[in-house]
Formats: sequence, C-alpha cells, structure tokens
Amino acid sequence: MFGENALELIRELKRAAESSLPPFNEDKIRQALEEMKQLFEQNQQDVNATVGGATGLFAGIQLRHTSLERNKRCILAYLHHRLEVIKGYRWEYGSVLPAEVKYNMCEHEVQWFSRYNKILATYMRSIGGPGSSGLDLTQDMKPPKTLYIEVRCLQDYGDFELDDGTVIILKKNSQ
Repeated sequence: MFGENALELIRELKRAAESSLPPFNEDKIRQALEEMKQLFEQNQQDVNATVGGATGLFAGIQLRHTSLERNKRCILAYLHHRLEVIKGYRWEYGSVLPAEVKYNMCEHEVQWFSRYNKILATYMRSIGGPGSSGLDLTQDMKPPKTLYIEVRCLQDYGDFELDDGTVIILKKNSQ
C-alpha cells in the first residue's frame, strides 16, 4: 500500500517516550525512498503517455503524486523530530553524549551533533565584550525561584526606564 513504510516511521516515533530517541531506522527510510522512486517513474511514464495522446491517466498520476508528497512529509517529519531531540540532548547532557544515547544515532546524526556543538560553543564565546571569555548559556537553565534578583551594574549607564514607567539610575558598582 502507498505510504506504509513512511507512516511506520512516524508510528515508531509516537511509540517512543517523549524525550527518548529510538534507533535510526535506515531500512524503512530506504524502503520509503525506493517506493517514492517507483511512484515517480510510473508518473513519468503516464505523463509521457498523456502527452502522446492517452486519456484517463490523470487520476492515477494525481494519486501517485499525493503519495509521493505524503512520503516526503513523513520522512522529513521523522528526521526533523530526531534532530530536535538530539538538539535537546545537547542542552540536557552537555557536549558529551552518554553511550546509550549515541548508540541510537546514525553516523550523520553524530556528525550533526558535533557541528551543532561547535556552532553553539563559537556563539557562546562571541557573547560578551572584548577580553571576556563569553557566556555559557547552558548554566542556570532553570529560572530563579524568587521574583526579584539583585543586579550589580558593571558600568555607568545613567537613567533606565522600566516597563512600568519607573526610572532607575544605573551607576557603576551599584546594586
């Protein structure tokens, strides 16, 4: 049946726990891509026949094209979900993944994680002024428990108007 392999990929993700990553199912992806190739070739033959004068093939062409689009959406959703989970692992575990997590990833996903890690590290180093070592965005991931926090002003800023219209004066080393 059209689209069964691609739909099985989505079902596999749905069966997995919320933030867990099932093993990469390369076989199902290959089968879905092979089905897409066959559908495309059949559509090409029918379109050529239609150009040649044949009639009554439009419904079959449209059905196969819809199946192609559905398979493409399912495969892209599968891959996108996996990358979002892997991106979440970077924030949860840090720059080194546990072995049981890495075991479920394919080689390309491990490479993607490595590149994402490098890009994030470069960005964190770039935050802050010259001479600073940057800002680690992975620290303090949970918000403070109190509504108010103390802030120390590092440089003279002058008057600063808050959202509620209150004006405060920010001077160097004031709290």
